[in-house]
Amino acid sequence: MLDGAFLSHVLLWLIGAMAVCATVFTLGALFSMGRSSYRKD
Repeated sequence: MLDGAFLSHVLLWLIGAMAVCATVFTLGALFSMGRSSYRKD
């Protein structure tokens, strides 16, 4: 079961999941920073 093709697919999916999470968190951070400049607390 743990052959080279399986491990390469797992590694590819792991890198893809990390990239998606980084994109979502980056967009969230930019949105939060953009919103904070409008508020006058």
